[in-house]
Amino acid sequence: MSSGGGAGLLDGLRQTATLAWRSLLQIRHNPWEIGDFSIQPVLFLLLFMFVFGGAIAGSTSEYLRFMLPGVIVMNMVFVTVYVGHGLNTDLTRGVFDRFRAMPIARWAPLAGRIVADLVKQAWCILLLLVVGFLLGFRLEAPVGGLLVMMVLVLTVALAMSWIMVLVGVIARDPEHVQLFGFTAVFPVTFISNVFVPLETMPAWMQGVVGANPVSLLSDASRGLLLGGPVLVPALWSLAWALVITIVFAPLSVWALNRRLARG
Repeated sequence: MSSGGGAGLLDGLRQTATLAWRSLLQIRHNPWEIGDFSIQPVLFLLLFMFVFGGAIAGSTSEYLRFMLPGVIVMNMVFVTVYVGHGLNTDLTRGVFDRFRAMPIARWAPLAGRIVADLVKQAWCILLLLVVGFLLGFRLEAPVGGLLVMMVLVLTVALAMSWIMVLVGVIARDPEHVQLFGFTAVFPVTFISNVFVPLETMPAWMQGVVGANPVSLLSDASRGLLLGGPVLVPALWSLAWALVITIVFAPLSVWALNRRLARG
């Protein structure tokens, strides 16, 4: 999107914050979304912990220790779908056309949508950590690792949001955004080491799973919360984030400008 609209950088940042707040306030009118990014991750955590924990790890407490960092990453991927869903809703309802007629930075509406998603991501991480601590999860690394983990996960979330921006622009309606979005993220999240260790998988699958950005980010998160290798998986996670941004950010902006130009 062009930087038109007659707004300077500081004005654009203020407008971005205002539009992000607008997006967050819309949650009150969509209770299903609250359930998806608040109740759903907790249900995933509880179900997998108590149903599979004993079989996979020998005890639910040991499985919680392994699984919680991975569930945080998995939920991060799921929540990015709402960037595309909200963007598509604004586009189909003509909200972006009204924004274009206002004296605001052209990039502010899209930036506001992405910033609102990062706030939701931070809320989900904190919610899962609180529930995890109530269930018995304990940090085994310095507290600073927790903050680094949150920053790392949010950085990757920002990059992956661009994929869902593109989906939101090209999809016909919000229902198709959810259909396409969740169809794309389910294989990425479940063909990973979120729920089971990499070593338990067939040898032919380990290479694919090990290179999966969800697996790499889960490994980095486990290292930051529990101790263990951090640098290599964290660097690979950031490399994935950079590649995704370089590929999908220009495509998304181009597709959005083209859709707006068509009216």
